[in-house]
Amino acid sequence: MSTSSAAETRRLGVETTGIEVIDEAERTASPHDLFWPWFAANISVFGISYAAFVLYFGISFWQGAVVAVAGITASFALCGVIAIAGKRGSAPTMILSRATFGVTGQKVPGVVSWLTSIGWETFLAILAVLATSTIFERLGWGGGTTTQVLAAAVVAGLVVAASVAGYHVIMRMQSVLTWVTGAVTLAYVLLTLDHVDWSAVTALPSGPPQAVVGALVMVMTGFGLGWINIAADWSRYQRRDASGGAVVAWNTVGGAVAPVVLVVYGLLLAGSDPALLEGIGDDPIGTLATLLPTWMLVLFLVAVVLSLVSGAVLGIYSSGLTLLSLGVRIPRTSAAFVDGLILTAGTVWVVFFAQSFIGPFQSFLITLGVPLAAWAGLMIGDIWLRRRDYADDDLFTTRGRYGSWDVVATVTLVVASVVGWGLVVNGFAEAASWNNWQGYLLGPLGGREGTWAAANIGVVVALVLGLLGSLVLRRATVRRQEATPVDPSGTASDAAADPAVR
Repeated sequence: MSTSSAAETRRLGVETTGIEVIDEAERTASPHDLFWPWFAANISVFGISYAAFVLYFGISFWQGAVVAVAGITASFALCGVIAIAGKRGSAPTMILSRATFGVTGQKVPGVVSWLTSIGWETFLAILAVLATSTIFERLGWGGGTTTQVLAAAVVAGLVVAASVAGYHVIMRMQSVLTWVTGAVTLAYVLLTLDHVDWSAVTALPSGPPQAVVGALVMVMTGFGLGWINIAADWSRYQRRDASGGAVVAWNTVGGAVAPVVLVVYGLLLAGSDPALLEGIGDDPIGTLATLLPTWMLVLFLVAVVLSLVSGAVLGIYSSGLTLLSLGVRIPRTSAAFVDGLILTAGTVWVVFFAQSFIGPFQSFLITLGVPLAAWAGLMIGDIWLRRRDYADDDLFTTRGRYGSWDVVATVTLVVASVVGWGLVVNGFAEAASWNNWQGYLLGPLGGREGTWAAANIGVVVALVLGLLGSLVLRRATVRRQEATPVDPSGTASDAAADPAVR
């Protein structure tokens, strides 16, 4: 991007940059800037409702609190490590991943990444629509089909508009939404404190270690690991001389601080009221709204919708970039619009036709979480092994140092996923029967009905296998890539003609 076009982008607010490497002049962000998008996307009241999902594992408040602090913090720290790649390469996450899998081979984890982002943004839009319907019904303003249709249209419109505008607008939007949603969330906590029954909370029985591990895996998958495939998208505007440690720290703090507080407080609420605990499974935000006085509902609804839109915007922006990395030759803005249509269709299907909400969602998280965790392990190992910045031009041609396919990385991804899927089990056999094939390696641990079945250790196993595969099997490959001298003439012209560029 030229200096004049960059200035025009800032003036118009619409980002025209797609999957190409960000120009040096545009890399002006500092590590502390990463706080805003991650905090705004995770300050949602949905974090409170997530506590119910933790308690569904049959664990105590104190066990749940440890799970929340450890799982959320660790998962966002892993996002921070992936964000280092964005600082080094100034390109989207799935483009930088070509250094690990090859320019063509990257399409394998790229499809998983795209599906994950689409799923998350649709899920957040669904929450916003359900919350609007419930609150409108309580206010006596309707809440039926008409309300849900209008809410779906408004939410989808807001998400698509912001994601089409791009990075600069989103960063400004997130810095504002942080204060708005943060203030209303704090007000929610203050207004619902009297619903906490400490004696009921402390009376919750402790669960076995397997249940704690299962809750930990779910929390990691639902928070940081759910975002890990887009982490470098928001650090690609960082200055090349920015501290890698600072990038990790600000990413972790921005992403984890709000969810940790909200989930722990949610454990207090859900542990105090069995009816609240049960209702969250079908309509998380709407159920939490029942605790508020009527005068607070409109403000609560606005803040909730904005916070959910904030998270969905990050997803749809990045899913558009991932779509381009898969070879779809359309402008970034068009990719965002296409994903917006998919988001709308998914929202309509779940809101109007699906019979269960939490079942398919958790099954979806675990299923895609396994290969995503394996990919994350491979990427983290690759980042750890590298001592130099990426060769920008070679990320866009199969004739460069990264080649077309990295067979070792691809095979490791497949093996880690196959092993991982064998160690997770679909706990929602009726709501998500399409996942009943999982858990085929649980025999030595008691089978699909054993005590370890619900722990879903396959996610962690896939991550570790990916990490070890990268550190042990790809060390020589990374050294060879970094030893290859850079062609002074560059490969940009060759890359432009290479069918693997897009």
